Amino acid sequence: MMDISELAGVSVSTVSRALNGSSAIPEATRERIVRIAEANNYVVDGRARNFRLQRSQTLALVFPYLGDSHRMISDPFYMEILGAITDALADYDYDVVVSRVPAADDGWCQKYASQQRVDGVFVVDRSVDDVSLETLNSLGANVVIWGAPMPEDELVSVGCDSIAGGRKAVEHLLGLGRRKIGFIGGAQGMVETHQRFIGYQQALETVGRPLSPDLVAFTDFTPAQGVAAAQRMLASEPDLDGLFVCSDFMSIGIMEYLRAQGRRVPDDISLVGYDDIQLAAFCSPPLTTIRQPIEHGGRLMVAKMLELIDGHEAESVILPAELIVRESCGAQGVAG
Repeated sequence: MMDISELAGVSVSTVSRALNGSSAIPEATRERIVRIAEANNYVVDGRARNFRLQRSQTLALVFPYLGDSHRMISDPFYMEILGAITDALADYDYDVVVSRVPAADDGWCQKYASQQRVDGVFVVDRSVDDVSLETLNSLGANVVIWGAPMPEDELVSVGCDSIAGGRKAVEHLLGLGRRKIGFIGGAQGMVETHQRFIGYQQALETVGRPLSPDLVAFTDFTPAQGVAAAQRMLASEPDLDGLFVCSDFMSIGIMEYLRAQGRRVPDDISLVGYDDIQLAAFCSPPLTTIRQPIEHGGRLMVAKMLELIDGHEAESVILPAELIVRESCGAQGVAG
């Protein structure tokens, strides 16, 4: 700035205000200073700016897990929401730190929320008893969660009503005449699985169907564990004719397993997944699923985070969970 001030014949403070777009500097002077700065390859010292603003220009995107869960960040749903958030941040000069963190341990919260290492934390997936969220809240961190809000929430969340989504999936299978419908979810203590299971139960109760433990399995959202759950379920319930699977990624693996076992989808077993990842429309058969508006949700999460960082209040948003009917459930064949 001292070099530019000498070249422009003005004070260093005038250069600073001009480069920050201050209206206190005459437009002609401001434009002349900007031209000189550009001609001499002047670059703003981001560290000094962030220190002055008390910001890091970095956000954390964390994926909590329970126990020995093997669900990796490379899971297509995780990658799509990661892409949606980073795309939405492209115009705001923010870096993103991505990490998996234990849901049952809040030690990681200090790492991100104290000493201003990050300006905010996005949380994708949460457990029913997530102590880390309470800790982040107590530390005054800016937090935006992916998922429908819980009744006791004080933090901002963006996500679908997973109870309604689970209920829609099972009601659809019941409407197709399926009588023995299995449920394959992720970790039982994670909120999304917990809520989708409630929806599964509600749909069965509506038509007076009993809940059978042999038709319920909890996994870690990986295709391998989804296949293992389907294998156990078919061994105990060979006349299974419907499956609601809480992840498209697991659903695709399960369909391949059923094909190898000579079970036709949807003729023998109707299947409905969850998320509507991009691969869902291109597998064989194309997957009927509950769509979460991932891209729109990611943009909303960023908008809410920026509101919090700027010191404003932000409201939680519940997005619609939409049934997308393709071939894996058999509805198109029923309709002719």
